[in-house]
Amino acid sequence: MKKILITGGAGFIGSNLCLKLVEKNYEVTVIDSLSEQIHGSNPLINSPLYNSINDKIIFIHDTILNSESIEKAIGDNEIIVHLAAETGTGQSMYDIHNYVNVNSTGTALLLDILANKKNSVKKLIVSSSRALYGEGKYLNSNNESVYPSARLDANMKNGFFDPIDLQTNQKLKLVATDELSKIHPSSVYGITKQNQEDLIMTVCPTIGISPVALRYQNVYGAGQSLKNPYTGILSIFSNLIRQYKPINIFEDGLESRDFVYIDDVVDATILAIENEKANNQIFNVGTGRAHTVIEVAQTLIKNYSITVDLNITGNYRLGDIRHNFADITKIKSMLGFIPKVSFETGIDKFAKWVLSQEVEQDLYEKSLMELKSKGLLK
Repeated sequence: MKKILITGGAGFIGSNLCLKLVEKNYEVTVIDSLSEQIHGSNPLINSPLYNSINDKIIFIHDTILNSESIEKAIGDNEIIVHLAAETGTGQSMYDIHNYVNVNSTGTALLLDILANKKNSVKKLIVSSSRALYGEGKYLNSNNESVYPSARLDANMKNGFFDPIDLQTNQKLKLVATDELSKIHPSSVYGITKQNQEDLIMTVCPTIGISPVALRYQNVYGAGQSLKNPYTGILSIFSNLIRQYKPINIFEDGLESRDFVYIDDVVDATILAIENEKANNQIFNVGTGRAHTVIEVAQTLIKNYSITVDLNITGNYRLGDIRHNFADITKIKSMLGFIPKVSFETGIDKFAKWVLSQEVEQDLYEKSLMELKSKGLLK
């Protein structure tokens, strides 16, 4: 029986990973703060994510910033999957100290203990993010790779949302972003994920631990938090649709992301855990396909059979990217990862699960007001 620690293991990805690993006869330890933003109030009683795993794993209820609890959690585990992090690009732009503290300092503290205390850890996998790429990869008119900087407020104010070639003022052609693409995050969240990845990929080889970084795309699926208004447009849109409220779509609705179903993310993570070819490597985890925000909204409306207005507002958030979808050639060729759940099937599975849940209190407008008050929502 292999022993594994999952930091942030009661979250959406972590809880699903726990269940699959327990099925495979792993002994799983989890440390998680059970953040109210994700798990709601009184999470030890009311959190579905926590309750799905609490009788199957060893659980430590604490933050990643408590060194004593981290050392206890590491114990004699051989593998660590480091998922503990604050998530959300928009919120990170004003909750800056908290994001840097949890994500960057928490990772540094974990590594400090591994570097200075006796342990049995042989591999450490970090959940990185597509957010560290900033805007994705593009080609200019000469078929050269281009990595646009963050979009200008002045351009977006005038309805020009697509990145352009600053030398020719021409529109760029979007292509899949591979692991060798430029790292230039456009949000505090993206910066902290870059910090986490850099720390782990740099320190681990010096202390005899094999590092792996998994750059997850937009993960969704049955079981994700419907309470958190700061992450996950599928949850946000679903709550609005079920309350017969209109959906106000930012920009022109043509911004796109790579949506990868939770089951595929868990499979990719287990491949990284069990395959030595993953050691010392960085992988994109996605589907290799881009879907627009308006396509997401229309597909959800179809699945719920509820008609609501779709309002293309032209509003935008500073720090948001226009497009990004993953080139998954590397993880396919090295680890044999093939995403099994199509966008259409995944949305259908997600919507059926949502319909089995109570309609959550709508906190989305509150989150938008926070962004607006900080000058980040235009």
